[in-house]
Amino acid sequence: MTPDEYCQQKAAQSGSSFYYSFLFLPPQRRRAITALYAFCREVDDIADDVEDVAVARTKLAWWRTEIANLFEGHPAHPVTRALLPFVAPCGIDAARLNEIVDGMEMDLVHHRYADFEALRLYCHRVAGVVGELSASIFGYTRPETLEYARSLGLAFQLTNIIRDVGEDARRGRVYLPLDELARFGLGADDILALRGGEAFVRLMQFQAGRARGYYESALASLPAEDRRSQRAGLIMAGIYRTLLDEIGRDGYPVLQQRIALTPLRKLWIAWRTWIRS
Repeated sequence: MTPDEYCQQKAAQSGSSFYYSFLFLPPQRRRAITALYAFCREVDDIADDVEDVAVARTKLAWWRTEIANLFEGHPAHPVTRALLPFVAPCGIDAARLNEIVDGMEMDLVHHRYADFEALRLYCHRVAGVVGELSASIFGYTRPETLEYARSLGLAFQLTNIIRDVGEDARRGRVYLPLDELARFGLGADDILALRGGEAFVRLMQFQAGRARGYYESALASLPAEDRRSQRAGLIMAGIYRTLLDEIGRDGYPVLQQRIALTPLRKLWIAWRTWIRS
């Protein structure tokens, strides 16, 4: 299996909505973004699946060494070998890759966030930075496009948090800011016990409103000159905003189930967004 095939398999197996945004890209950019996505999956799987914190830290430290190897020109892992040809042409830098690992390390010890500022740092590291790297791979001419990419990454992560409230609670994690839980008369224990009710729905409506604000801010900051090159990100925005609306229409049943769009619906949104952008 070649490094590119490894990354392609990693992306396809995940079932992520990101996969659908890659389909319409030119081959070289598709190879680059698929390799970046595979890198994110590798380090995220460590944070999610390795229960022993010391072992997880060791594995993430290995990835930091591998990032250094990548920029020295001799990577060993299939993902970094697939990334190597695109480091210079696509503006991929070690600092951002390491910042993604920083975010995964936060996941090993921080299972509660006191307020949104603390949560926003986490979201920036695991999603905003990925947005910046993705925008660089897609190509841009204006610095405002990086602002768009950061905001869009935060919007995606906030949507994920809303979608995965119940799933995260079953793993002992609460990503909803504690001060905002208290504002709606709830605590982390209520989330961990999967207690819903009207207060929870109001809390979710508030969280969804914030996510929509980031989508609007992102799209408003994307320069017209770069809109065409950033169509893959716009596809993701279309898919994720539709998902957020679907969750809201269903009354935010996220404590009991994980709501997802069908592959056919994602593909339809991707095609429609591509031809309209």
